[in-house]
Amino acid sequence: MFTWDHNAYYHRLLLRHVPRGAVRVLDVGCGAGALAASAAARVDHVDALDRDPVMAEAARHRVPDNVTVTQADVMDHPLAPSSYDAIVSMSTLHHLPLAPALSRLAVALRSGGVLAAIALPRIGLPREAPLEIAAVACHHLVGAALIAIQHPLHT
Repeated sequence: MFTWDHNAYYHRLLLRHVPRGAVRVLDVGCGAGALAASAAARVDHVDALDRDPVMAEAARHRVPDNVTVTQADVMDHPLAPSSYDAIVSMSTLHHLPLAPALSRLAVALRSGGVLAAIALPRIGLPREAPLEIAAVACHHLVGAALIAIQHPLHT
């Protein structure tokens, strides 16, 4: 049985935005380290942050040697100005105060650097409940269709 992982599906999209020749990338909210590990195959060094100690420890066991995993909150962790060619983030920014987080990350980017993020919207239930229910249903339908396309049944 194949399953569809929403986050893993979007890793390719995020990594396409890392500029050619990038040397240093920051992964904000690295989780178990899958995106950081993929980025490490393309750049010299990745700094991966996650505030959850369990996730940071899992990432340490998954990533290659050119990734530094730090258990820290990006809102408190010192970020050197102009130190990253790209900053990537998968499903993390919606957990942060958005304007202050974006300001902190902008300062950490080198001139011409790229911030690539996939984030969930903050919802205002009950007004947005019908749209959210429809989105969940579409999400599962798209996932099932992608699985069927990538792994057709052989009869």
